[in-house]
Amino acid sequence: MATVAAVARGARAAAAGLRSSGGAAARGRPRTGCARRLCTSPAAVDMKRYLWARYHEAKRSTDELVPSIMNNLLNPDAIFSNNEMSLSDIEIYGFDYDYTLVFYSKHLHTLIFNAARDLLINEHRYPAEIRKYEYDPNFAIRGLHYDVQRAVLMKIDAFHYIQMGTVYRGLSVVPDEEVIDMYEGSHVPLEQMSDFYGKSSHGNTMKQFMDIFSLPEMTLLSCVNEHFLKNNIDYEPVHLYKDVKDSIRDVHIKGIMYRAIEADIEKYICYAEQTRAVLAKLADHGKKMFLITNSPSSFVDKGMRYIVGKDWRDLFDVVIVQAEKPNFFNDKRRPFRKVNEKGVLLWDKIHKLQKGQIYKQGNLYEFLKLTGWRGSKVLYFGDHIYSDLADLTLKHGWRTGAIIPELRSELKIMNTEQYIQTMTWLQTLTGLLEQMQVYRDADSQLVLQEWKKERKEMREMTKSFFNAQFGSLFRTDQNPTYFLRRLSRFADIYMASLSCLLNYDVHHTFYPRRTPLQHELPAWSDSPSAFKAPLLQEAQAK
Repeated sequence: MATVAAVARGARAAAAGLRSSGGAAARGRPRTGCARRLCTSPAAVDMKRYLWARYHEAKRSTDELVPSIMNNLLNPDAIFSNNEMSLSDIEIYGFDYDYTLVFYSKHLHTLIFNAARDLLINEHRYPAEIRKYEYDPNFAIRGLHYDVQRAVLMKIDAFHYIQMGTVYRGLSVVPDEEVIDMYEGSHVPLEQMSDFYGKSSHGNTMKQFMDIFSLPEMTLLSCVNEHFLKNNIDYEPVHLYKDVKDSIRDVHIKGIMYRAIEADIEKYICYAEQTRAVLAKLADHGKKMFLITNSPSSFVDKGMRYIVGKDWRDLFDVVIVQAEKPNFFNDKRRPFRKVNEKGVLLWDKIHKLQKGQIYKQGNLYEFLKLTGWRGSKVLYFGDHIYSDLADLTLKHGWRTGAIIPELRSELKIMNTEQYIQTMTWLQTLTGLLEQMQVYRDADSQLVLQEWKKERKEMREMTKSFFNAQFGSLFRTDQNPTYFLRRLSRFADIYMASLSCLLNYDVHHTFYPRRTPLQHELPAWSDSPSAFKAPLLQEAQAK
């Protein structure tokens, strides 16, 4: 990402300071001969003045760099690559339906939340008072973990560390000290993490919410927890988790969501003319296409008629509904069934998957046998990293594309001057802390403590740019999130929506950026001479 790299380069240059020989900082520099050992006894120098001079010098450099970084902004409509892939090699394109071919309005999550909440009250006999809670679209983000035993929602990084300040019990943040006491630190052991598909099973106490549909589920869990806690009601967290999960599931399985969308399709589906444009472009270039979705036949048909047209089936060589992914990719026992025009299941044995027909269930092994579509000539798009993509890339060698709608809004935030200014100074300040930590006298340590406090406050500010409770989908304070770790592993490419494909021709090759590894970058205190200011060199000079 261009802006991120620009910010990093700018911050490193700013932290290195200016190559002035007669500035205030140079005139007041300590001459202690510290080299790389700890500096504890500066001779006849005002350390506070020296350190604050370096601070203000770096601050000025940062301010001067921001305009140039603003000229190198990120493209929210770009496709990003984890793995080199040429579209010239792709002959067959596959798609999920929900949040891949079709996007939903903000009203859908409110519908799911309200329907599941009412099921809790009416069928699971939860207190009617929870009806006062309404869906808050700004509370949760995707990719969070939920500790089923402790009833806390949290954000975990790629190394299984909890991001402090993002642990919520109900609607209230859990103090850092309590989190550390609960987990005997901030690390979650592997055996407690969610299973391969993000589920809480086989002894795993964590559930990871990876589905966009899970946003109302996380919010409902938190609201009911909040009600019980506020009213001192004794409850079993495991039962609460299961009841909420079952209620959310029933909103889908009992057809509540499907009927509501079909009854008012304009309210719930965001009409996207570009979806048809993407499919038409691929068809014009002779590409084969197929659809594999967990949604039911009539629901998909109405949605596709709305966003693509009544002839939508003519664009697809194979259409499979109620596939029950991820089981579809692993269970070899379930045969396909044909669905007729009235939605009736036929009992005919399937010898061929025919264009224009709709099939239900089945399995990928039979699909491969009937179509012969194998290996890296197939590219499949989906929004669920586990259910849609993981098995395909690990077991079957298909290429995979992740649809991450949140990407567009996060990139737009990263392009703002406020974000760039904050992040550039945050990284610069981090560099100053690393360089100046060699000064261990009392005055210097007081200054460094002030800097650390400012750094902590700025980290909290950058988190709130994205989401006040949990921050960015992709980053914790300094590490990638667990969500991004899985995205990087299971998706060859990722983008905000399928419409991004319109910006590339069908022969385009996606090249991942060569991101420097930690050992390939100079340390802040070992910057190459092109960027190195006299920070430690001045301290070493006689």
